[in-house]
Amino acid sequence: MERGLALLLPVFLGLLQRGRGGPLEVEPPDSVVAVSLGGSRQLTCRLSCADRRAPSVQWRGLDTSLGSVRSDGGSSVLSVHNASLSAAGTHVCVGSCGNLTLQRTVQLLVFAFPDQLTVSPVALVAMQDREVACTAHNVTPASPEALSLSLLLGDRELGEALSREVEEEPQQGEDLLFRVTGRWLVPSLDTPTPPALHCRATMTLPGVQLSHQRAIPVLRSLTSREPPSTTSPEATLELSSTRSSESPAPPAGNSSARPCRPKIHQSPAAGGLELLCEAACGPGVAVGWTQAPGGLEAYQRWEAGAQAWLSVPRAGCGPEGWFQCRLDPGGQMASLYLVAEVCSPPAPPALWTGSLVLGLLLLALLAYRLRKRCRPAR
Repeated sequence: MERGLALLLPVFLGLLQRGRGGPLEVEPPDSVVAVSLGGSRQLTCRLSCADRRAPSVQWRGLDTSLGSVRSDGGSSVLSVHNASLSAAGTHVCVGSCGNLTLQRTVQLLVFAFPDQLTVSPVALVAMQDREVACTAHNVTPASPEALSLSLLLGDRELGEALSREVEEEPQQGEDLLFRVTGRWLVPSLDTPTPPALHCRATMTLPGVQLSHQRAIPVLRSLTSREPPSTTSPEATLELSSTRSSESPAPPAGNSSARPCRPKIHQSPAAGGLELLCEAACGPGVAVGWTQAPGGLEAYQRWEAGAQAWLSVPRAGCGPEGWFQCRLDPGGQMASLYLVAEVCSPPAPPALWTGSLVLGLLLLALLAYRLRKRCRPAR
C-alpha cells in the first residue's frame, strides 16, 4: 500500500505543476501610484510560468485615449502621458499560465500641487495682533490628509489654523482644481522681532511628499524703512502709510563703489497718489513696474527710460499691498508697501437721493410759509 502511494505521488505532483505560474509582479509594487497632473508614468506587469509555457499578461481598465498598453510575452507596460484627472482610477493586470489566472490591481492617483502660494497680508508689523491667511491655488486632492497648511515661526508651528476653506478654482479646462485657505490669528511678536514667518503647504500621498513655502516679512513699525534680514541685498523694502510723507533722504556720499539701485517716491495727486520709480544711474538704464496690488493692469502707468510713474486711485479706502519696480540691466528691485487709510464706507446712492428729495421738500415748505406770512391782508 505504501509502495503504491509512493509510485502515485510523482504523478499527482506532475498534474499539479501543469499550469502553475510564478507570482504576478507589478512595478512599482505599491497598490496606489501617484502621478502629477500633466506628468507621465509607467506601470509594468510581469509573469513567468513554471512549466516554461508562454504566459499571457494584459493591463485592463484604461481607456485607450488616456494611455497606451504594450504587451510582449510575459510582460505588459501601461503608459500614461500628459496625465489628466480623468486618467485616475483602478487598473487591473491579468496574467495567466494555462488555466491558472492571477490578477493585481493598482489605483492610479493624479494630483496637482503647483508652487502657487499666496499670503494675506504680505507683511506683518511687530507688536500687533493680525489674522494671517495662507492659500494654496490649483491643487487636488484637497483633503486634510493629502494637503496640509501650516504657519511657521522658525521651525515651530504656530498652532492649528482657526479655519480651513476649500473652494473650486475657476478653470478653463476640464480638470477640477481647488484653492485651500488656512487662517491663523498671530499674536503680537515680542522683541527681538523675528525676520519673517513662513506659510508652508505640504502634499502627502503614497510615495510622494512635496512642500512649498512663502515668507511673510515682519517689519518693526508702520513707518519702518529697515528691510527684514531675510531680504536679499538686491531689494529695498519700504513700509509706508498713505497718510505719511516721505522722510528726507540721507546725505549723499561717495557712491562710486555702490551698485545703482532704483528708488520709489510718492506724492499726492488729484484723486489719489502718484508713485515715481527712478534710478539716477546715468544713460543706458530703464526702470519698470513689476508688481502692484490687484495686478498692474488696474493702474495707469507711464515709463520713460530711468523713470516710471504709476497712478494710485484713492477710491474707497485705497489699495493695500506691495508696489515693486525693477532696474534693467542689473535686476535690482525696489518695493513700497502702502497701508490703506482707515475710512468709512461711502453712503449708498439711494441715501443721497433720499436726502436731496427731503431737502427740496423742506425748502418748498419754508418758501410757502414765508409767502403766506408776508402776503398783505385784503
